[in-house]
Amino acid sequence: MLKGLYTAYTGMVNEQNRMDIMTNNLANASTVGYKKEGSTSQSFEDILTVKIKDSTIGEKLAQPLGVKNPGVKIGENYVDFGQGSFRITNSPYDLALSGEGFFAIEFTNKAGETSTKYTRAGQFTLNKDGYLVTQEGDYVLDVNDKRIRLDTATDSSILEDGTIEQRGRKVAQIQVTDFEDYDYLEKYGETYYEALKGATEKPADAQIKSGYLEMSNVSVVSEMVNMISITRAYESNQKILQTYDNSLEIAVNQLGRVQ
Repeated sequence: MLKGLYTAYTGMVNEQNRMDIMTNNLANASTVGYKKEGSTSQSFEDILTVKIKDSTIGEKLAQPLGVKNPGVKIGENYVDFGQGSFRITNSPYDLALSGEGFFAIEFTNKAGETSTKYTRAGQFTLNKDGYLVTQEGDYVLDVNDKRIRLDTATDSSILEDGTIEQRGRKVAQIQVTDFEDYDYLEKYGETYYEALKGATEKPADAQIKSGYLEMSNVSVVSEMVNMISITRAYESNQKILQTYDNSLEIAVNQLGRVQ
């Protein structure tokens, strides 16, 4: 069996995965509040080393790894939660978070089930009933996990701590939530995140900027450079497959031929 074929194949699959993630980043380069994604990969040697040193199976014991493929193993995807740039809109309900934290959103799925999602996309507006909602119509929550309802005929001012004032009087305070470990956040769509079991909330160290929007933290130039790197790596593995194919063709059609 020619292991090089499988090594090149897994390399191509890994590069395809990287390309899928990169193209999604580029597609959302202008999406408000979008956080870019990345991927990881592991070599067979890395996996073997971790398995040998796995203390959960007992000292000096080893377990089979299954098919010993010396190629690349696609690892986990990750999200870069780095701060995005701000865009001035001068709309009082366009909000950006400076620092770590998320807006809390009451989300209702197609089955009518309601849950709380979290987002950095602060492109909010008032619906016809005066509720503060997202562009998708989901309700923004206050510090008491209640919907925020305002007087549509009155101007609003939003302070950095999330306090909403109308006619000089506090009406509500926008909830900003942060988490101890972002590994317990799972992407739900492009800009929503869902807190998984085990997620621990903590006070958010963020200021709300009214009249601004936090844009995507995707660098188009960096992603284009990654595209070139991915394409070249894919082509290299493809050439290895072609070389093996030519070698096998010679072995089958020429070396075994009886003169």
